[in-house]
Amino acid sequence: MPTESSLSSIDPPANSEPAAKHFGRGKNSLLNRSRKNLRRDVGRAVSDYNMIEEGDLVMVCLSGGKDSYAMLDILLSLQKHAPIEFKLHAVNLDQKQPDFPEHVLPAYLDNLDVDYTIIEKDTYSIVTDKVKQGKTYCGLCSRLRRGILYNHAQSIGATKIALGHHRDDIVETLFLNMFYGGKLKAMPPKLLSDDKRNIVIRPLAYCKEKEISRYAQLSDFPIIPCNLCGTQDNMQRQAIKGMLQQWNKSHPGRVETIFTSIANVSLSQLADTNNFPFAELQTVSSDSNELNFIELV
Repeated sequence: MPTESSLSSIDPPANSEPAAKHFGRGKNSLLNRSRKNLRRDVGRAVSDYNMIEEGDLVMVCLSGGKDSYAMLDILLSLQKHAPIEFKLHAVNLDQKQPDFPEHVLPAYLDNLDVDYTIIEKDTYSIVTDKVKQGKTYCGLCSRLRRGILYNHAQSIGATKIALGHHRDDIVETLFLNMFYGGKLKAMPPKLLSDDKRNIVIRPLAYCKEKEISRYAQLSDFPIIPCNLCGTQDNMQRQAIKGMLQQWNKSHPGRVETIFTSIANVSLSQLADTNNFPFAELQTVSSDSNELNFIELV
């Protein structure tokens, strides 16, 4: 039987590293793969829509949710390798919702190489005062938030405002507008605000929510819950999300196909008289009374 000293001198097998260390390596591999996927999709969106240009100051709106954390993280990564120079400025709007952990974002941002501002505006009291009991706060809340952020972008000289909406958000919005608003519209990856003062970009427009969730979990972002106001649970968006998840489960790839259709619109095959001149359609006269075979097909 070998002695204690002889056992200690035996080299351990190559695969006998501590389980925690092995897990750490596996996690890093998954994190790098997820980051690569998101960087690819964000890079394509930025390029396709010319979202960021030389000399831009991009105001990155940070809510404390997984999407905005991922957006800021990927934009910081792209900034280091981009062929153009641009600046990032992170902004969070503290709307004074109950139990909002106001220390979380400053603590996180202090460890990053990025300028940031925390805006404190008590919009929560305004919303609770104006919205009837039983109704969701989201509509009025988002309008107030948008106005504050747009004005702040102007005050710091931002040329672009980056929001963290992803591909699934865009598809969900398409169906929300169809089902509840009678309109065929979604969220554009790039938007000129109504007052023409701000350009809004959505760098995550091509990114899947599932990939963002995976990346956020692997990155250990200090997530702040989005239901602090208590009105999110019965939102119409949740019903749409559930419908799309069921569709994608039954028919994998359906959500991606729907998103592709948003970028492949044929106005002449719809029925909007404001965007296509149906009333002005005219035939082209021909000297021949016979249609050739190709025209018939």
